[in-house]
Amino acid sequence: MNEKNICPCQKLAATQKTYEACCQRFHLGQSPDTCEQLMRSRFSAFALNLTAYLLESWHPSTRPTELSPTNDHWLKLDIIHSESNTVHFKAYFKEDNPSEKQSYGCLEEVSRFSHDQGRWQYVDGDASFSEYKPSRNDVCLCGSGKKFKKCCAV
Repeated sequence: MNEKNICPCQKLAATQKTYEACCQRFHLGQSPDTCEQLMRSRFSAFALNLTAYLLESWHPSTRPTELSPTNDHWLKLDIIHSESNTVHFKAYFKEDNPSEKQSYGCLEEVSRFSHDQGRWQYVDGDASFSEYKPSRNDVCLCGSGKKFKKCCAV
């Protein structure tokens, strides 16, 4: 499988799916069956900068009027736990600061979802951000399959 075809929510997963077989169908209008599928599709939308989808999949009671794209590069999603209407996840990103040394962050959140009229929507979440410092021998978050020291650390 070509690395560029791997769905952003599957980048470093043990069994990878292509974007076409995973999140693309949701971005094109199909409704996710579970809140975890919605969470994955929203992560992929952040990675692909699909702000219209992010707003559309946000519950009207908490949806912002607009969503500005960020320069951060979303790299990896780990689902910690998923149940009826919540998803606990960690999302890793690389901050885009060309004038500074590359830095990585981790968003950890327990997200809440609503299922109204046969459709899942993101409501809100309890989030925390932290700096992520990959060690030299960790697999690089960029999805290359190489060790961090042989990839993005150079």
